[in-house]
Amino acid sequence: MPLILASSSPRRRELLAQIGIVPTAIDPADIDETPLKDELPPQHAQRLAAEKAQLVAKRHPGAFVLGADTVVGCGRRILPKAETAEQAKLCLTLLSGRRHRVHGGVALVTPEGKLLRRHVMTAVAMKRLSPQELASYLAGKEWDGKAGGYAIQGRAALFVREIIGSYSNVVGLPLFETAMLLEGQGFRW
Repeated sequence: MPLILASSSPRRRELLAQIGIVPTAIDPADIDETPLKDELPPQHAQRLAAEKAQLVAKRHPGAFVLGADTVVGCGRRILPKAETAEQAKLCLTLLSGRRHRVHGGVALVTPEGKLLRRHVMTAVAMKRLSPQELASYLAGKEWDGKAGGYAIQGRAALFVREIIGSYSNVVGLPLFETAMLLEGQGFRW
């Protein structure tokens, strides 16, 4: 059975390859990722993953379609995928010296059209960032397009004091849960 990844994220492709899964095709879903009014981070991650998978499944009937989304939440607040240095600075300033949660939404549409969803939460504690650390990180532009303005698999690893839960979830795709979801629906790789 073909597996379609409804994401253009190179990190998600790399993570899947790490466990021996190579999608048949990459077909990113172009959806509006604006949070709904009063939507909380876990619901936001799950909704976006499901919308991506369902949209792409319409273009690939009879295939497994995997959608995913990563949302950084600080309390009830949904942090953006940083598009500017100023956005990244605001996110990192908010996260500095605090614990936050990374919510991974995973959705699978089966060849029969059944939608299955998973939510994975990882707690991340960041050290207090000095102005020099913040400026240096922003100058490196590693934050570009990253939820919460940082990439834990890069230089931001220096800022993480503690992580409780799935590391791969923070990178972009909770591998254990994704593999179990696929395996549970009969997908073999």
